[in-house]
Amino acid sequence: MTLLNTVFYGRGYPGWRTSILLSLSAKKKLGFINGACQSPDLKSPDHEQWSCVNDIVISWILNALSKDIADSVIYSKTAKELWDSLKQRFRRSNGAKLYHPQKELSGLVQGNSDIAGYFTKLKQLWDELDTLNVIICCSCVCVCEGKGKLTKSLEDQRLIQFLMGLNDIYAQARGNLLMMNPLPTMDVAYSLLLQDENQIEFYANAHFNSDSLSFMAAGEAKQPNA
Repeated sequence: MTLLNTVFYGRGYPGWRTSILLSLSAKKKLGFINGACQSPDLKSPDHEQWSCVNDIVISWILNALSKDIADSVIYSKTAKELWDSLKQRFRRSNGAKLYHPQKELSGLVQGNSDIAGYFTKLKQLWDELDTLNVIICCSCVCVCEGKGKLTKSLEDQRLIQFLMGLNDIYAQARGNLLMMNPLPTMDVAYSLLLQDENQIEFYANAHFNSDSLSFMAAGEAKQPNA
């Protein structure tokens, strides 16, 4: 009866919504929330089966909600009614949708996270913005290479944003990446920074072990002979 491992508490609705849609699509149950699978007539022999599956979809969605939110929609008669209620309540205007991820990005730095954790946070916000900006994507055939240049420009901007938020311990690696012409792809930069992180951890552990051995040796030297 569990559709997602994550529970929606009222924030991050676009990402949660996308996860629900993907999960329902994989189970071929999207029709119960988008209206494509209408309830058969009460006298139809298919009504009981439809009602059973509808209740299953409702249960899946309720289990992916916090208790407070789930209690507010628990009496929905259909999965579509429940889904529409959540959409009306948590859907924001386009300006608000764009504002919140941009605001989070503006203040996001590595802090106590490792490279992988920091990059994952950035990637989630970038993907959310890409989803919101899908209407500006161009599908025409371009012969002037304009689309490629715009794509590269966006990749460079995000690479610099990624590098700007790194801790100072990666200053040398950051400088080396910025000196490359053209700038490397995000995947290349990420791979190089992971190698740098592993080297830093290796030398830190080696130094710690060396200090520990020195401390133990000094302690043994101070012990009086029996």
